[in-house]
Amino acid sequence: MSGASTPALALLLGQKVGHRVHSYDHDPRSESFGTEAADVLTDRLGVVPEQILKTLVIRCADNSLAIAVLPVTATLSLKKAASALGTRKIVMADRIEAERTTGYVFGGISPLGQKRSLATVVDVSALQWDRVLCSGGRRGLEIELDPRDLVRLAHAVTAPVATR
Repeated sequence: MSGASTPALALLLGQKVGHRVHSYDHDPRSESFGTEAADVLTDRLGVVPEQILKTLVIRCADNSLAIAVLPVTATLSLKKAASALGTRKIVMADRIEAERTTGYVFGGISPLGQKRSLATVVDVSALQWDRVLCSGGRRGLEIELDPRDLVRLAHAVTAPVATR
């Protein structure tokens, strides 16, 4: 795929960040977008599911929205994410609000190139890999990049926010 078909890809191209783009046919019946990506990409790319990251939109105690990025195999610890983001409590954001705020469709929300810059925490486990995959900004589109580039471009903090 050439050019920048999503804001996430435009950001990577504009910043001249090394990356690879992978696409697959999204099954519209799929309800677990991260599991679907892991099922397809682990075999195709020779990665483990823990290298494939999901992007969750969360609401902080002050009603602001934030982003949590963690392996598709993990569950977000609300308590740890709240601590990492410096708030007393978080809850999952509403789907419609997440789409409106990020500019991406649910199941294809990328931690990069969002409509509004949101506080972001990336699970520290991502840093153990030389490459990770995250949503490229639509269902069935994944970006492979160095996790340090992801953290830098998302202006993220890292913390242990995932539970297995």
